[in-house]
Amino acid sequence: MSSVAPPADWRRLDPRTVLVTALVVAGVVAGAAIPVTLGLTRWFGLPVAVLQVLAGAVLVIGVAAGADRVRWHRTRYRIGQEHVDLHTGLLLVKRRSLARSRIRTVDLTANPMLRLLGLVTVRIGTGEQGADSTLELDPVTRAEGERLRRLLLERAATAPAGLHREGELAVLDPRWIRYAPVSFVAPMLGGAAAGAVMQVSEWVGAQGQVIEWVGDRFRDTPLLWMITALVLAALVAGVVGALGLWIEMWWNYRLEREAGGTLRVRRGLFTSRSISVEEARLRGVDLVEPLGVRLLGAARLDAITTGLAKDHESKNADHNTLLPAAPRTRADSLAADVLREADTPTGAPLTPHPRAARARRLRWSLAAVLGPVLILTLLGVLLTPVLLWIALGCAAVSVPVAVVLALDAYRGLGHALSGRYLVTRSGTVRRSTAALERAGVIGWTVKQSVFQRRAGLLSVTATTAAGGGAYTAYDTDASEGLDFAAEAVPGLLEPFLERSPKGA
Repeated sequence: MSSVAPPADWRRLDPRTVLVTALVVAGVVAGAAIPVTLGLTRWFGLPVAVLQVLAGAVLVIGVAAGADRVRWHRTRYRIGQEHVDLHTGLLLVKRRSLARSRIRTVDLTANPMLRLLGLVTVRIGTGEQGADSTLELDPVTRAEGERLRRLLLERAATAPAGLHREGELAVLDPRWIRYAPVSFVAPMLGGAAAGAVMQVSEWVGAQGQVIEWVGDRFRDTPLLWMITALVLAALVAGVVGALGLWIEMWWNYRLEREAGGTLRVRRGLFTSRSISVEEARLRGVDLVEPLGVRLLGAARLDAITTGLAKDHESKNADHNTLLPAAPRTRADSLAADVLREADTPTGAPLTPHPRAARARRLRWSLAAVLGPVLILTLLGVLLTPVLLWIALGCAAVSVPVAVVLALDAYRGLGHALSGRYLVTRSGTVRRSTAALERAGVIGWTVKQSVFQRRAGLLSVTATTAAGGGAYTAYDTDASEGLDFAAEAVPGLLEPFLERSPKGA
């Protein structure tokens, strides 16, 4: 067992963490104070309710600050030659250690409060699944965070040589904000805004008045027009929210290649984020085109990489996005820069798939929309003719949409080999063009259902330790799909293939 390190080797978090906790909890308490005060006023009167709320606020803030003071006092970390150690806890003491050779990510995040104080949260991860694969230092000074990032990601300069520059690869173009309103976030935020209005009005006991006010505004308006107006209002609120969210997430965006072969993404208006990706662990890129963004000729670029943080918090932070929605040509050129290729694999011409694949997509789409229509029709026959008219309206709208989406999905299908990369494309609502390094493929999965066998189709899936773990060429011609997999990674699939004699 190694000897105990001298105290000088250990460092503490920044003591201003207590102030940060107190201010954050004070903000939460202030937000809850109004509805709580209104609720208590019904029983105790306004002056007594205010005093009770103030006393409770002081108690909550004090307890939170005291608990964080204890956490600060009991937390220390050390960067050793081979390990990073973190000790914390009072009643339950935790001692955790990560081998420096396994560390793959050192991400810096700072919310507005931390930024005002010059602090950051440092997340050190191995990219493996599970909470034990990540250490969090919350908070340290920004200078200390940058020191840790450089120290822990320091590698020998083993980045592949190429014609592509180091330094700045991409920087924010404010014109890209025009793609925010056409993302799927806008309608979701609109629905959330409408729900929030109703929930808050219920908390303060004014939901009935809100509904009555809306009814008065549309008293002489036909029901259909009233619904249309409310939906449009929700969409406008969603668009405003989507614009604000985009500005918060992507303002100050910059993608850089650092010496030694590390890609660094920095972004964020109020909450700043710094995410690092080692090129040695980059296995390709994924060009993602959500439907609304694609209609405007844009796409975003994601990294296909091993060793990226996989905990719950990271999954919701766009950790693998190298470029937000931008013109497709810009995304293609950046893909070439990131991969150090003269020609971008994501722009390679793809082999189209047989027409039988189109028929399968048409059947799937029509089955998806006609199922509910048939149920409504049956209920209309049994219950009320009104449901028959609803079924007719749903069919008139959904069937053409289903056909268009199915045809678009078929046009998007394709696969190809482009230099060191295999390329697959699929999807319509979310079209994905993945360029995966052939050396990163560790296995193939071949699937062929009864219906695919009759149509002469099959799906081949490249398995990899990077990104989503699997990238599929759907509904390829049976022989063409197998040849594609065999040629992409020679020697991996051949032992399982039976070649028919020529002329047989």
